Amino acid sequence: MQWAALLRSGTGAVLSHQTAAELDGLTDKFSPAIHVTVPAAHRIRGATDVIIHRSSRITVARHPALLPPRTRIEETVIDLTQTARSSDEAFHWLSRACGGRLTTAGRLQVALEQRKQVRYRAELISGLVAIADGVHSSLEYRYVRGVERPHQLPVAQRQANITLRKARRYLDNLYGEFGVAVELDGHAAHLVHDRWRDVHRDNAMTGAGIITLRYSWTDVTQRACEMAAEIGAVLRQRGWAGMPRPCAPHCPAPRRP
Repeated sequence: MQWAALLRSGTGAVLSHQTAAELDGLTDKFSPAIHVTVPAAHRIRGATDVIIHRSSRITVARHPALLPPRTRIEETVIDLTQTARSSDEAFHWLSRACGGRLTTAGRLQVALEQRKQVRYRAELISGLVAIADGVHSSLEYRYVRGVERPHQLPVAQRQANITLRKARRYLDNLYGEFGVAVELDGHAAHLVHDRWRDVHRDNAMTGAGIITLRYSWTDVTQRACEMAAEIGAVLRQRGWAGMPRPCAPHCPAPRRP
């Protein structure tokens, strides 16, 4: 069906958007429609099972070798960010592509710079910087931009690699100088054995001199200011000379004297 859609769409047509994402392993969700991008000058109608996109830079966007013809992975990712319903959804595509090692933040940055008009440009640039620094998920990015940055907490090491009891662990956010880790959990519920596994890990971390603070999606999205105040208080107890900065007039983070 994909080849038939390409042939029906004429010379220069390539698979793109969700269809290209499926072929490259960027998503495991099946789209009932086939997405095809054609040169901007083409005047062709889509069908019930084919969605037509137009591009003036299709020769640059096309992958030079893969069959069936499709957009490069970087172009596919940027295309998907442009159909996203929010900047959070757009960031999801960036993090999924980089987390799956299908491309890099640097390559996505180059693809982004080559486009004149882009929705969420500032958010995408900021997101790529965060991904390059080790942020892996939308929740981690919300922590950086909603808790850490606006309240001027120290900059944590992302996905910090530590070894405990001969086992390797990756911490979401490690303030190594102060021995404080902030772990983020996007799941609404855990199995009992998963909860106890986290408790055992936290106990081992405490034995190694690292305090672990755990927060949920709700905390990060609805209690960002309270989180910043709590984390700041612990950091200060552990030797941080700074103080969280209120991000707004009613922010509960403590104010500097």
